[in-house]
Amino acid sequence: MANFLASIFGTEQDKVNCSFYFKIGACRHGDRCSRKHVKPSYSQTILMPNLYQNPAYDQKNASRMNPSQLQNHFDAFYEDIWCELCKYGELEELVVCDNNNDRIFNRQRLRAIPKYEDSAQKACDELNSRWYAGRPISLRAGAP
Repeated sequence: MANFLASIFGTEQDKVNCSFYFKIGACRHGDRCSRKHVKPSYSQTILMPNLYQNPAYDQKNASRMNPSQLQNHFDAFYEDIWCELCKYGELEELVVCDNNNDRIFNRQRLRAIPKYEDSAQKACDELNSRWYAGRPISLRAGAP
């Protein structure tokens, strides 16, 4: 029985644990989900919601910027964030999720994965008191 339960953990067949949360670290149902969200006690992943503001979705700037300018804007942002996070340790991955659908819950979210958990915690501790592009930075460590 234990082997069977271990084999279905985190899958659609698991009726106790939320497979959606297990796969991506968030659930579209949030607190209303009928299944359990197993949250790790620590992780090397850093979530940075709404840090990147794509000017293509801004009605005032969308008509003024051509595709080349939009790419240059993104490249400058990405390099800026990469260099800042590298101050706290080696990065394995930096992903910018830029969905233009309002119904997607992770619109304009960044996910950074430093090599070590202590680097992630140090980055969160130091960057949470800072501002970027006129907005406070709000980082969360420990999400899968």
